[in-house]
Amino acid sequence: MRVFRGAGALIFVLCCVISPAERVSGGFPVTLSLERSIPLNGNTGLEELKAWDRARHGRILQSYESGGGGGVVDFPVDGSADPFAVGLYFTRVKLGSPPKEFYVQIDSGSDILWVNCDSCNGCPTSSGLGIPLQFFNPGTSPSAKAIYCSDQVCAAAIQTAEASCSSQASQCTYQFQYGDGSGTSGYFVSDVFYFDTVIGESVTANSSAPLIFGCSNYQSGDLTKPDRAVDGILGLGQHQLSMVSQLAMKGIAPRIFSHCLKGRENGGGILVLGEIVEPGIVYSPLVPGQPHYNLNLQSIAVNGQILSIDPTVFATSRNRGTIVDSGTTLAYLAEEAYGPFVNALTASVSPTVRSFTSKGNQCFLITSSVGELFPPVSLNFEGGASLVLKPEDYLLSGGYVEGAAIWCIGFQKVDGQGITILGDLVLKDKIFVYDLTRQRLGWANYDCSLSVNVSLASGKDEFINAGQLSVSSSQLASLNQLIVVGAAALAAHLLLLVLINGLALACIKTIIV
Repeated sequence: MRVFRGAGALIFVLCCVISPAERVSGGFPVTLSLERSIPLNGNTGLEELKAWDRARHGRILQSYESGGGGGVVDFPVDGSADPFAVGLYFTRVKLGSPPKEFYVQIDSGSDILWVNCDSCNGCPTSSGLGIPLQFFNPGTSPSAKAIYCSDQVCAAAIQTAEASCSSQASQCTYQFQYGDGSGTSGYFVSDVFYFDTVIGESVTANSSAPLIFGCSNYQSGDLTKPDRAVDGILGLGQHQLSMVSQLAMKGIAPRIFSHCLKGRENGGGILVLGEIVEPGIVYSPLVPGQPHYNLNLQSIAVNGQILSIDPTVFATSRNRGTIVDSGTTLAYLAEEAYGPFVNALTASVSPTVRSFTSKGNQCFLITSSVGELFPPVSLNFEGGASLVLKPEDYLLSGGYVEGAAIWCIGFQKVDGQGITILGDLVLKDKIFVYDLTRQRLGWANYDCSLSVNVSLASGKDEFINAGQLSVSSSQLASLNQLIVVGAAALAAHLLLLVLINGLALACIKTIIV
């Protein structure tokens, strides 16, 4: 990444010209790195992945039952393409004064950013991921503020079952329970959230904004285990307390974010608070009034043939519907759709392909390319948008036996539930755009190791997976014009002070140096 040697002077000029009302500098889109949260040891089994997903789905189902300007932040990305060796993605955020760095899981299936706090009961102290775990202490951050039940934001969070209160004078608290019995609880605080804003051609400035997040003081179940421990979770949902919503309400970020998860080679990906723009992106409307990113799945086609599945199986209701969730490793089909889907795939492959069942999963032994033997699958959504899956998007590689490759259907059945969840198995190697403003979700097949275009108010910025950035000429011209105008205004102001104090030459010399 190229950096101007004169960045300090440039930032100084811009800071003098622009005076935001809040503690915010720079704007958005914002780019966060993506990393996987399950250890990259290659030993993670399918049952462990399913158990990890079940923990997340308990939170999703619980929600159903309860009714309940220009610039970027760019981080390096890590991860793995093998679903047996990787899990959820995570990124780094900085909170407090002075800023402290925390590793948090990326989760579009929840709304709250929470991190481990001092005096936490059950919080892990080490991680098998090889990352240093941190604990946030609001008592040592002078910018931290407690959120009380009398605060309006707490009252709104109570309506969406994300907060609870014992009395108006007490602190606003939360409790999240997961399907496997693990959970976390704590209280809400407000403190400074930091990000590096790119304001020119690879010129960065330190930016910040106040953010409300959860301070975890109790954890149980799998959250206490150190093998895949991180510092917390970054919820990217639609509710008021999500990071996306908070920054949008302050007027410093759009209500839209995008990701591109790399599934091949060493994995990785990009998460952008902004809109990735790419020809071929198709959109489907979000189901209104839902706590998650629900879409209207209308049919499934295998090799171009629509499966005989009652469309009401996919209809959104209390415990039904189709959710797009970057926090889920595999993919899950409603019970009534799972059988027809597996049967159609099995019938479509050559009789020479040996099929067998392993731990309830349909598997195959093949000696040639999966792309030659298995058909494309199409998930057809409202508005005519189809999500076309290659065999690698619905099959999992299970190693080799006597020279034959083992491939198993990666979609799992949700026993007794009508819910369909599209996790990383399906989302990888595609651009996904979550447009909260226009209430739609878009996607397109894409090589996520390549650059992506992110829309801004005045043009496009280009983000490269490796962390490089270039700015369009129109944006750079606007920036240069702003710098010239700002510099002129600053010079006039300094000259007036100089004349008054009789120190013109000394001050000008100081500025030049």
